[in-house]
Parts: sequence; structure tokens; C-alpha cells
Amino acid sequence: MAEAVLTRPAETFSVRVAIKRVVDTLATVLVFPLFLLYRVVASLAPARADRIFQGYSQLLSLWPGITGDFLRRAFYRLTLRRCSTNCSIGFGTVFATPEVEIGAGVYIGWYGNIGHVSIGDNTLLGSNVTILSGKRQHHFERLDIPIRHQGGTYAQVDIGDDVWIGNGAIIMEAVGRQAVVAAGAVVTAAVAERSIVGGNPARVIGQRGSTAPSGST
Repeated sequence: MAEAVLTRPAETFSVRVAIKRVVDTLATVLVFPLFLLYRVVASLAPARADRIFQGYSQLLSLWPGITGDFLRRAFYRLTLRRCSTNCSIGFGTVFATPEVEIGAGVYIGWYGNIGHVSIGDNTLLGSNVTILSGKRQHHFERLDIPIRHQGGTYAQVDIGDDVWIGNGAIIMEAVGRQAVVAAGAVVTAAVAERSIVGGNPARVIGQRGSTAPSGST
């Protein structure tokens, strides 16, 4: 009897994994025509490929519930540079480009705005988090030309493994592994590993793993 009780959690886990794989496959089948349409349209206007991708991302962001999570993940597995089968992308989250990598165990909350980024494994993003493609997206040095015509520089932002980014944070620079970014923080300089940062601009307010008591963000 004891042996049967001990094996039950493993059996339950195996069933859950099998069901998830079936639903993932079904979601992939459902979004595949949308993926093909995106590829065709993008191939006809390669100079506007990111704008076209954003439109499809906006559409998928509006599908609610668990089914929306499965459909978004299926589409992004086909289109992003890398997207784990074990991640969650919340309602209302929009990607600005397919040049994105999402690791295993990543959670992206509701209404995220995601630019060029590589997100490490087991990283958590709260709701309304914005990740810009660096901090030079708009050049504004010249006064004789409107800012909208001065172009910009897009850079990949790297976010390490096991990072927690609180609600409403804005990320413009790299965040090291196991760091914590407080809600509402604006990260304009690289965050070191295991640092806890907050404020605008974000500054170090603590260190993970230190002997001092840690508070929540």
C-alpha cells in the first residue's frame, strides 16, 4: 500500500505532461495557418517585417484564459528566435520583434511590452513590464531634424536566469542572473548578479544572499 501511494504523484505528473503535450500540439495546429499567413505577408514586405509581426502579436495577445496562453506559446515557438515549451505569456503582452529568446520556466505577466531581449530560465516578469531594445532607440542630438526622422539604435537586452522583475518596471539594460528589480523601477544601467534594485533611475537597494533581512518588492 505504501509503495502505491509513493508512486501516485509521479504517475499524476506523467499524465499532466502527456496532456500538456497533446494540447501544445493542438495549439500548434490551430495557429499554423496564421503562422503561414504571417510568413507570406512578411516576405512580400521585408522592410516592414517587424511592423507586420507586431500586428499578429497584438491579435494573439487578446485571446483570454489558458487557451490563449497555449496559442501564444505555440505561435511564438514558430516565430521567435527561441521560445521554450515551458513558459507562460500573459494576456495583452505584445512583442515588437521576433528577435527574442525565452528560456524554460519563464513567466511574463499581463500587458507586457517586449523588445529585443534574451530572457534566461526561470525568470519572472510582472504585469505591465516594458523591455526596450536598449536605451538608444531614438536619436535626438540634432535640432534641425524632427526626432522621428533621426532614427535610432536597437540593441538586445540580456536578462539572466532566476530574475524577478516587478510590475510596471522599465528595462533598458542587462539584468544579471538572480537579480531582483522592484516594481516601477527604471533600469538604465546594467544590474549586477544578485543585486536588488529600485527607483528611477534604478539603484542598488540590497543584495540577495546577504545576511540582512530581505523584504518583498
